[in-house]
Amino acid sequence: MKTDWKPGTMIYPLPAVMISCGSEPAEFNIITASWVGTLCTNPPMCYISIRPERYSYPVLMKNMEFVINLTTESLAFATDWCGVTSGKDHAKFEEMNLTPGKASVVKAPLIEESPLCIECRVREIMPLGSHSMFIADVVNIKADEKYLNETTGAFDLEKAGPLAYAHGKYYGLGKCIGKFGWSVKKNK
Repeated sequence: MKTDWKPGTMIYPLPAVMISCGSEPAEFNIITASWVGTLCTNPPMCYISIRPERYSYPVLMKNMEFVINLTTESLAFATDWCGVTSGKDHAKFEEMNLTPGKASVVKAPLIEESPLCIECRVREIMPLGSHSMFIADVVNIKADEKYLNETTGAFDLEKAGPLAYAHGKYYGLGKCIGKFGWSVKKNK
């Protein structure tokens, strides 16, 4: 039997990512977000949803660029800390011993410790209520070479130990149980 709950956002798990923003070191900041996702493959587009009262919001509005930095189990503490502290009061890169790296296309820094950094340029901002959705074009991706498959060149997400967020808690992802299309694959 199922019971009714009030409407809410119960689509879990989600990625727990660190969004880096700012165009110069004095305004560099990191905000943790889970309201992120893919919008389109061609052209590659994604979104982040941020509350207007967050310290990073005006930085995002001013620069219209950001980097989505995937997180790992080893980055879990920094991921949480960057989400519960404000850039108004803390120098997050410095205090979490994270390295601001140079992105290839955008001015926002990437986080060198992240296994995969997605450079984004804002196309549109949609105020939606508690959050505004920053719809963005993916303009470049930087992948840590140690997670690239030597044979195929594919990014090995499982090897990176990605972090997920579900209803107020962080989780490492478990073992792979199948790949896209495995349910209909014909045995030879």
